Amino acid sequence: MPPTPPGPSGTGDRPGDWLRGVLGLCLLRVLADGPSYGYALGVRLAQAGLGELKGGTLYPALTRLEQAGHLTVEWRAGEGGPGRKYYALTASGREALADGAARWAAFAALTAGFVADGAADGGTTGLTGTGTTTSTSTSTSDTVSTDDSRAATPAPTPAPTPAPTAGGPS
Repeated sequence: MPPTPPGPSGTGDRPGDWLRGVLGLCLLRVLADGPSYGYALGVRLAQAGLGELKGGTLYPALTRLEQAGHLTVEWRAGEGGPGRKYYALTASGREALADGAARWAAFAALTAGFVADGAADGGTTGLTGTGTTTSTSTSTSDTVSTDDSRAATPAPTPAPTPAPTAGGPS
């Protein structure tokens, strides 16, 4: 496994929030290759360069996918050790993978273009404050939208402090 460069959260040069946002999709992708158990799934994701996952991140994500009907679970006897919980994609999971991969590709392209444009001109592209909206169609029924209106909003004015009454407190 290639070494992962240090980063903000131990996942290389990507913040952990980025991985949490696509972890379910990445798990579906690994399981498209066949049933596997939790630890092996974590190893596969680490080998793919996504960093090492803690059980407190990995297993809740698997549970969410199972509850959504995207995975089935089967206990299998371990080889010389305890049994293992194997996860496998359902038909719904395969559909979720196909849909999620298409939606992720569209979102990643939109984000990459937006960030690259801003980096090229010092961060002013798309920040005109005009309130325009950019939309990219990801399928016939889904649209990813971004609102680039970032007009300055004045800070709220604090409420005036009441003037002391003549004679002071009673």
